[in-house]
Amino acid sequence: MPPKAGLTPYQGKSRCFGEFKCPVCNRKWQSANSWANMGQKCENCKGDFVYPYKQTQLLKPDEDHINRNKDHPQDKCQKCRQLGRPCNGGSWR
Repeated sequence: MPPKAGLTPYQGKSRCFGEFKCPVCNRKWQSANSWANMGQKCENCKGDFVYPYKQTQLLKPDEDHINRNKDHPQDKCQKCRQLGRPCNGGSWR
């Protein structure tokens, strides 16, 4: 029996860069706070979690693809909710 496929392309334990597309409204976004088998809620629809269709390794996890002027929407992040704290090591908002 083959192993069960994950919900996301990446199946590692580290944070990675994810590309998302909402199946309801077709909104696209990117996040440097993407994790294996974890989704984010669409800013428009605020419905179910959307899982990334593409994920790539962060070469420098503390620097790559991060806009430090933009807040990570922790209320829409499945990993933050699971941890009960920010998944990116920042302060809770």
